[in-house]
Amino acid sequence: MTPAPDTAMLEEIGEFTEILQQQGVHAALKYLNGRTPHRYTGIFRFDGDMLRNEALYDRYQPDLEQGADAPMANTYCSLVGRQQAPLEIHDASTDQRVKGLIDTPVVSYCGVLIRDSHGRAYGTLCHYDLQRCQERTTDLPLLEAAAKLLFMQLHPTGLG
Repeated sequence: MTPAPDTAMLEEIGEFTEILQQQGVHAALKYLNGRTPHRYTGIFRFDGDMLRNEALYDRYQPDLEQGADAPMANTYCSLVGRQQAPLEIHDASTDQRVKGLIDTPVVSYCGVLIRDSHGRAYGTLCHYDLQRCQERTTDLPLLEAAAKLLFMQLHPTGLG
């Protein structure tokens, strides 16, 4: 059973929702990225053997709004989809769960599953970096709430 969100989390979700509705997806990704040491925050869609980037925020190139697609087998997002659960990797080179499993330059990763309006796996919302990020407690409840809101913003009809 998931514990009820605390007051601070409800305020963060409210702030995120306001930014998403007033300023759009890119600004909402920037907000989420400001809460993490990771360089990138993105929305990715599962598409067979490919992972398609739907939207991206890059801390070092803030005007960039979309990144490259990647083969599904080379992504930690594929593990999120397979496990149907959030995944956090502080340092892929030392994390025994993923060491040697995925061929990617990504070193630090934190991702949650995005589901469509029918509950099917659509893709992921994730933070990632090609460098090791300092360890910190992530805000998975906010990411999970944001994933639902971002899907609805990108697909108002509920169909991905």
